[in-house]
This record gives sequence, C-alpha cells and structure tokens, in this order.
Amino acid sequence: MVRLKDIAEKAGVSVMTVSKVMRDAPDISAATKARVRALAQQMGYVPDSQAQGLRTRTTKLFGLVISAMTNPIFARVVMAIEERAHELGYEVILCHTLNIAEREDTAIRRLISRRVDGLFISPVYRMGPTAAIYHELQRCAIPTVVLGHLAPFCSQFVNIETDDIQASFVATQHLLELGHKRVAFLAGPQVSPWAQERFEGYRHALREANIEVDDRLVFNAGSTIEEGEKAALQMLNEAADATAVLAVNDLVAVGAATIFLNQGIRIPADLSIVGFGNVLMSEYFRVPLTTIRQPKYRMGVAAVNSMLRLLRGERPEPVRLTAEIVVRSSTAAPSTSLRAHRNPVEKVGTHTL
Repeated sequence: MVRLKDIAEKAGVSVMTVSKVMRDAPDISAATKARVRALAQQMGYVPDSQAQGLRTRTTKLFGLVISAMTNPIFARVVMAIEERAHELGYEVILCHTLNIAEREDTAIRRLISRRVDGLFISPVYRMGPTAAIYHELQRCAIPTVVLGHLAPFCSQFVNIETDDIQASFVATQHLLELGHKRVAFLAGPQVSPWAQERFEGYRHALREANIEVDDRLVFNAGSTIEEGEKAALQMLNEAADATAVLAVNDLVAVGAATIFLNQGIRIPADLSIVGFGNVLMSEYFRVPLTTIRQPKYRMGVAAVNSMLRLLRGERPEPVRLTAEIVVRSSTAAPSTSLRAHRNPVEKVGTHTL
C-alpha cells in the first residue's frame, strides 16, 4: 500500500507537503501540486477515507433507505441521488426496508452507527402518530430528508414530495373530459399519505364536475400488480358498470388491465384505464397506459439540494413538485356497450380466467 511517505521520498518533498497537496492547501504552489498529484497517481496512491474522516469529522457517506429497488418508482430517484452525490465526493449506502417497520429501524440504526453525514429516507408509513426510531434520529441531529409525503411520526423533517392531489385531479379530469361519468378508483394503502392524496384528487375532480362520489366505484387495491388483479376481479364480480378506471399507481393499473383484457374487455373500447407514476412498464404494456409522469429524477436532485442546505446548517423549505399527464392508448371516449363489465367472473383467481 502506497503511503504519503513513499510519495514524499519520490517527489523530494516533506510528508507534510504531500499531505497539504492532498488536502488542496492554499500555501502550496500549483506546480508542486501538479507534480505531487501526478506522482501519486502513477504510484497508485488511494486516500484513506477513514483517516480523512477523523480529521474532518465527516465520512463523506450518505445513507439511502427505500422500500426496495424492485419498486420501479425508485430507480430514477436513486440514480439522481447517487449521481449528484458522486459529483460532490460522497458515497451512498443503500438499505431496503421491504415496507417492514422493524427492518426500517434496523437500517436507520446501522447507518447512524456508520456515522453517515446525511440520510435520505422513504418512510415505512404507519398508523401511529409517533415512531421511536424517528425520535432517535432527531436526537442524533443527522441531516435527514424524507423522500415522499410527511406523516405525523416524521413531520419534524424536511421532505420532497409530488403534488399528488393535483396530479390525480388532472388524471380524473382527463377521463371526465372524454365523456366518462362512472369512473372507478382503485385505491392504495389507507395508511399512506400519497394514496390518500390521490384519492382526494379523484374526489375533487368529480365534485367539480357535479358528479357524486359513489362508494361502490371505489375498491381497495394496495400498490402491487397482484393487488391490482384482485381489485379488478372484485370490480367485475360486483358489476360496477364503470366505463373508466383510475388506478392509484401503474403497477395496480397493469394488474387490473391484465384481468380486464383476459376477460375479453377491450381497452379502451370498452373500458378506459389510467395509471400513476409513468414507470417503464406503463409505456410497453399490451395497451400503453395513459398515466401521470412523476418527476422521479427531479425528486432525487431536489433531495440532494435540500441535503446540502442542511449540511450548511440551513433549514430548507419542503419541496412539492408538479406532475403531468401522459396520454397513451388506454383511454378514449366511453363505449355504449357495457356487456363485458356486467358478466361476473366465475373463477376468482389470478391466472384461472
């Protein structure tokens, strides 16, 4: 392993001079810096980040806690955070919670023990107004940015979120403007603020169009493809007579649309469907989905910008980003034929249709 002493001997300067060059000290000439750095690179010198951390009381590490990389919403958020962090000289430690509160507790404590300079967290939402791990995090005074909507248990932190109310309003309004009067909603987890906002946007658009919200058109769907399939089966068995469906996210939309198509329901001729998120799958599904394009990359960039302000001792304002609709092939004016919606499904199962 190449040491500063080795570089100093080769360069004919003191160890202190080499150390100052590596720290870019102002009292060393540009020529000396260039010569010593070139030698260090030729000799394969790798700085000891732990030693530097002891000196500067920083680790140049960020912790990033998300549910799972298998959730396509996080791909571009993580990419943006990692790219920006890399530019700033930081490394990112990624942890998965799998939406399990106990696993989130462990991940955060491990990152605290690694002395990370800052934390980005997509919370595991829970019903309770408090969560011990977030109080613990606040006591540690580690700069923290919440990726997503705040809930009572994490309301003390800075956050980056999408304006889901307005986005869902726009998605519902798109269907209403096509002429749909009976729009079903496949709702997300009740504990999640983002799911609540998307439901509120749907209701707001209906009220503005003087259409009463019909509880018989609202189905609990969770957030996965499988849960979307189950919600679609329930909708068909209950003969909801909807001409359009707004899903809480793209995965639910894909699951539901798969069931509808397998039942012989034509999309959009018999039933229009809108997703939320604009994940890659939505564009390349059997019927490309009309959806809401969430600003995923911009969310990651905004999160790092807020983190930098926290590291400077400032208190940045929460950031609420707008989203826009992407109209594709899955929506059209309503058909006069509702036959396909009214036939109950005889076999309730994901792949036995």
